[in-house]
Amino acid sequence: MQKKIVTLAVGAALALAATGAFADQAGPNDVRLGVYLVHYDAKADDISGPYVPPGLNAHVNDVQTLYIAYVRSLSPHFDVEVAFGYPPLTKSEGRGPATVGSVPYNGQVISTVRWVAPTLLLEYVFGAPSSRLRPYVGVGVNYTKFVNRRSTPAGNAASGGPTSISLPASVGPAATAGLSYEITDRWHVYASYSVAQVNSKLEANTAGIIRTSEIHFWPNTLVISAGYSF
Repeated sequence: MQKKIVTLAVGAALALAATGAFADQAGPNDVRLGVYLVHYDAKADDISGPYVPPGLNAHVNDVQTLYIAYVRSLSPHFDVEVAFGYPPLTKSEGRGPATVGSVPYNGQVISTVRWVAPTLLLEYVFGAPSSRLRPYVGVGVNYTKFVNRRSTPAGNAASGGPTSISLPASVGPAATAGLSYEITDRWHVYASYSVAQVNSKLEANTAGIIRTSEIHFWPNTLVISAGYSF
């Protein structure tokens, strides 16, 4: 599914960039479409709680998803960007002991979650407005809400039964650096690299038995996109 999303996003971005229907002059608004390649530099405390063996932890797998953004030009050098991604299915694998009791744990997908993570950025664009290639940097704030939180059959087995998962929303700083290339007055292509601070406290509830872990996700994202200005 993720490969299909990436293929569709790249195809749509290339189609936008290659279209021949151009107007004479660009406006202050820009809509961008592309692909997010997300790497989690995640760190988590060992899971703690009743009947938890030492060294029990988890690893968050990387994902790819659709990137959509609206950018408003405030001046020749300042933009405001609101970026979104289609909520990707993110999987966590067990790390630590090979088994919990007699149940396989290490390397097993123990939970899945989707996240909604709009990011607001104020960006400074270098170079003259007439330049085709312009680098930019930006800072802002990220809001991440975790949805469709599920413990897998492997996770339930390791926990000792059906388990519900809680992950509170996170608000944290974000930063980006990128390049834009002007194809025409209205059409551009972009490449950027962004980081955000996303923290949450995992709470797993198995028939009233609570296990917890503090998770620092630190998503690092590479974005490749095409944009239309109007």
